[in-house]
Amino acid sequence: MKPITALLVTTIALSSVTAVAQSRKRTITKPRSSSTTTPRASDVQRDGATRVADQIKNLTRFIYLLGGVAKGIEVVDEAARRNEAPPAVLEQGQRNKASVRTSIESVKEGLDKLEIDFRATPELQRYYIKLAGAAAGAATAEQQAANNQFDQAGRSLIGVVNRLTDVLLEMR
Repeated sequence: MKPITALLVTTIALSSVTAVAQSRKRTITKPRSSSTTTPRASDVQRDGATRVADQIKNLTRFIYLLGGVAKGIEVVDEAARRNEAPPAVLEQGQRNKASVRTSIESVKEGLDKLEIDFRATPELQRYYIKLAGAAAGAATAEQQAANNQFDQAGRSLIGVVNRLTDVLLEMR
């Protein structure tokens, strides 16, 4: 009788352990299909916010550098008005002006592309309203630089940075 009792106790003990082990809730994860190429809305929004942040970083770095270059251009222009600048300095001043104009044009093109992408992407369209006009601000800065108003062009670009920052705040 003792072997049967021992067998019965062992069976009951093992069955209760098995029951406890099987009562755990199992989660089944479906493997992602490789044919699924549609990014999630949050991924698209994060990518858009990253692009706006990159524009802010690039613009603030450019504005910082523009301040020094604009000051140097003003000094060269003043020396040229007084006929005190050597030809090499005048030539360097003209190269600096052309470089600033080209850089502002590149900034404007990047902002144009950003605006177009936001307008064309359904997940980002609601932020386009705040973004619209950033490229126009850069176009204003481009025109001011063409008129040798480099300080004012920098101020216009600060307005663009403010607009981009507002967009980024809206996206968080």
